[in-house]
Amino acid sequence: MSQASPHEAQRRPDWAALVIAAALAVVAVVIAWSTASHGAGASYARVGPTTMPYFVAAVFAGLSVWTAFEAFRGDFPERERQEISPILWIVGGLAAQMLLLKAAGFAIATGLLFAATARAFGRGPLWKTVPIGIALSFVIWVIFARGLQLSLPAGPLEHLF
Repeated sequence: MSQASPHEAQRRPDWAALVIAAALAVVAVVIAWSTASHGAGASYARVGPTTMPYFVAAVFAGLSVWTAFEAFRGDFPERERQEISPILWIVGGLAAQMLLLKAAGFAIATGLLFAATARAFGRGPLWKTVPIGIALSFVIWVIFARGLQLSLPAGPLEHLF
């Protein structure tokens, strides 16, 4: 009998990878169910409109099984410690943009998103990135709204022009 090495004795499943495997399996089931619930209609050809979605569902199912297998083997590389602060800045910026888009307009709302994302990446203080973001967003608004005649939400800044 051979003795197990200390590394093998401490081997535990990678729970994050198992969550990813479960998500892949759910996506595979949803694609297959959606394809099965939509009637394809009569066809004489072997390859029809349902072939590709079933193929994609099978690939997702295969990736799910493979990811779960690797998670139980513990073959994934060690991950770095995750920092929550940058994620909160970006999610907060997205939430602020969605909430302010109609009231404040495209330039101000997207400028705040720019500033929050810059803060998340550690670039510049907010007093500097907020005006830069609003200026860049206003230029984008002018290009889209005036140059391309596409409708973007206009706020007080856009109504000045």
